[in-house]
Amino acid sequence: MLRTKIAVFVSGGGTNLQALIDAEKRGEIPSGELALVLSGNEEAYALTRAVENNIPSVVVKRKEFPSQLAYEEEVKRILRERDIDMIVLAGFMSILSENFTSAYPKRIVNVHPSLIPSFCGKGFYGLHVHEAALDYGVKVTGATVHYVNEIPDGGEIILQKAVEIQEGDTPEILQKRVMEQAEWILLPKAVEIVAKGLQKGK
Repeated sequence: MLRTKIAVFVSGGGTNLQALIDAEKRGEIPSGELALVLSGNEEAYALTRAVENNIPSVVVKRKEFPSQLAYEEEVKRILRERDIDMIVLAGFMSILSENFTSAYPKRIVNVHPSLIPSFCGKGFYGLHVHEAALDYGVKVTGATVHYVNEIPDGGEIILQKAVEIQEGDTPEILQKRVMEQAEWILLPKAVEIVAKGLQKGK
């Protein structure tokens, strides 16, 4: 059976990309194949990870296009050219419009570092999420993998995992624990669930 071809969209270090690469090597994503890494930033360390693991990569910068529409059409063209079935947003900093997300219904997943619906939506990304959780005084946070639609962090939830907040946590310490205990575990599992479903439809 043909494996679901996956593109991972990145902007920075690519730690979630690495979690997927490691999971694929361990045989934990049997239904999917990491077929492309797309970055909005040519200096993203995630691109180095792609090269080191023989995954084709491409850089597409939003600012080089006159409009969001032109940018998204180019991204779509690249995905079509490479027969990509599914997209994983792994620390991807560009918001995608409905024009893009509606072209890939239930085919785009994102990992968010909180238990949605807490600390999510516009402006909640990276350390901002963990700062908000600590400021609010919640005792439990975590990560969520969800489908992507036109509403930031608004798509259907696929998997969630809770992580306890500890005495003396800083946003940086909490970010690392959420990655290690939730994001890196959930993301490969969710990717396999979606890839398997799409594989059946192939």
